[in-house]
Amino acid sequence: MKNGLIVSISGPSGVGKGTVIDKLREMFPELGRSISVTSRPPRGQEQDGVEYYFRSKEEFEKLIEEGEIIEYDQYVGNYYGTPLTPLLTMSRGGQSVLLDLTVAGSVALQEKFDETVTIFLLPPSLDELRGRLSGRGTESAELVEKRMAEAKGEIAQAAKFDYVVTNYEVEQAAAEIAAIMQAENCRYERCSDAVDTLLAQ
Repeated sequence: MKNGLIVSISGPSGVGKGTVIDKLREMFPELGRSISVTSRPPRGQEQDGVEYYFRSKEEFEKLIEEGEIIEYDQYVGNYYGTPLTPLLTMSRGGQSVLLDLTVAGSVALQEKFDETVTIFLLPPSLDELRGRLSGRGTESAELVEKRMAEAKGEIAQAAKFDYVVTNYEVEQAAAEIAAIMQAENCRYERCSDAVDTLLAQ
């Protein structure tokens, strides 16, 4: 059995990653889901292993030391990271996994696993990205401009990714990513066992 793909999608805030990923999960319900680990306490009805894996700050730092966290970040004093073992379990069981990671997270993943496919999601234009951020109505004009500056810095790192997809509209972007996944599954190195089996007959 060949390992499942580990597909990581990154892009600037407001580009529509979450919506595109939701569409892909609708198209391919068999795709594995990576659940993040956090050191923040559960909120409301959140359950361990469902929304997040909840661990203490000390436990999280121990996981980092043991190499069990692929990539992590801190937000409002709490750690958030991607755990190694569940990802390996899914991939080695032949299940492809879809992740929504930061640029740094995608690059870290790429360095660790041959099965990784990194995709950078671009907005059609910076003006459209600004419009999407402003349209949320949840951020001040100052914060929107700060996010725009961050977006330019992230877009400048797109060359580190395997593929770039422009999100003109959700269905088109999801279809392009689906085509990338199909092509990756047909790479010679992923199908060489089938070739060898035929040659041995």
